[in-house]
Amino acid sequence: MGYVILVPLLLLGLFILLGAFFTVKQQTAAIIERFGKFQSMRNSGLQFKIPLIDRIAGRINLKIQQLDVIVETKTKDDVFVRLKISVQFQVLRMKVYDAFYKLENPHDQITSYVFDVVRAEVPKMKLDDVFERKDDIAIAVKSELNEAMSEYGYDIIKTLVTDIDPDIQVKAAMNRINAAEREKVAAEYEAEAERIKIVAKARAEAESKRLQGQGIADQRREIARGLEESVDVLNNVGINSQEASALIVVTQHYDTLQSIGEETNTNLILLPNSPQAGSNMLNDMIASFVASNQIGEEMKKQNAKKGIEAKKRPKRQAPPRPEEGEDLTY
Repeated sequence: MGYVILVPLLLLGLFILLGAFFTVKQQTAAIIERFGKFQSMRNSGLQFKIPLIDRIAGRINLKIQQLDVIVETKTKDDVFVRLKISVQFQVLRMKVYDAFYKLENPHDQITSYVFDVVRAEVPKMKLDDVFERKDDIAIAVKSELNEAMSEYGYDIIKTLVTDIDPDIQVKAAMNRINAAEREKVAAEYEAEAERIKIVAKARAEAESKRLQGQGIADQRREIARGLEESVDVLNNVGINSQEASALIVVTQHYDTLQSIGEETNTNLILLPNSPQAGSNMLNDMIASFVASNQIGEEMKKQNAKKGIEAKKRPKRQAPPRPEEGEDLTY
């Protein structure tokens, strides 16, 4: 009978003894209470508490934690936008008591402060400014949270604005504005490229015309120099200037006919095909040149003769001036 009572007592005592030992994980703090009153805080490792007197009231995570808060608010230009705020925080090891006993639900507390700060800052900004100044929003949230949560043993390490999500219609409008702006820039570049091509083409044409005109001028200058040399050569062999000019004209006439005959796609000047007619035409051309030169020489001689006669003719004398008192009436 005694063994029957002793065995359960030994098992109960062993169970109570084993319950006096417990372990605490790394980066974790355990809160020990004695009869409902805070007794101590235990850090990581194997720990001991008085059985049936002390109890573990809770455990506090000392790691860096992240809380994501999604806030919907309105901007200054009346655009509703959703912001995702990521708050990274940590319980201070020296303030575990405050973190455990002063706040019932720290996540809700942090969320409330984030809502309050974001809805106070974003309505002051336009939508474009929200994207550009998201760091200012994050700094404002961190400053407000640090001031409020440090009293409860929480340290706000970092706050990040990880997402800005406007209404879908606003997104579509922004995309259209962006596309229109890019098309405008593309059109400006295309117009500038076209202008550069037109200017370059005009400069090339101007340079081509200048060189072409210079070539034509050089060609005519050389032709004139060649004709002058040809006339000098013909004069040296006893052919006068009129005959030399006529001969050069006839030579150029035949050169022209030869050039026309060499080309297949040219407009032809139809001349009399009779040898006699062609010979008469050339003779007439030569005769007309000679006659015109003779007429010119004759006109020069007549003008010179008239000039000599005009010099030989006496000048008319003015009538004598009547003397004082002389009557000139007849």
